Amino acid sequence: MKNLDYALLLEIYGRMLTEKQRGVMELYYWEDLSLGEISQDEGITRQAVRDSIKRSEQLLEDFESRLMLAEKITKCRKNCAEICGYAQDLKKQNRLDESCIDKINELASETGDLF
Repeated sequence: MKNLDYALLLEIYGRMLTEKQRGVMELYYWEDLSLGEISQDEGITRQAVRDSIKRSEQLLEDFESRLMLAEKITKCRKNCAEICGYAQDLKKQNRLDESCIDKINELASETGDLF
C-alpha cells in the first residue's frame, strides 16, 4: 500500500526534486501507476524506478524534517475543521447570530483551502 503522506510531501516539496524524480513520483503517487508501468513509460528498469522513488522519498522526508510545512498545513486544516465544528455548536445553542456563524465558517474554510 502506498503511503499517502508522500503525496502531500510531493505536493509541497515536489519542485525541489529533479524533473525526472518529480515525474516518477507523480506517476507513482498521483497517477497510482505500478513500478512496472512506470518502467515501461519511462524506458528504465523496474529497479531504477524503485530506487528513484526511495531516493525521492528520503529527500522529501529530509525537506519536511527541516521545514515542517506538511505538519503545519495538517495542523491548520485540523484547526479549521474544529473552528467550523464549534461554530455549528454555537449556532445550535443560538449563542451567535447567523451572520457571525457564516463568517466563522467562511474564514475557516478559506484558510483550510489555502493548503
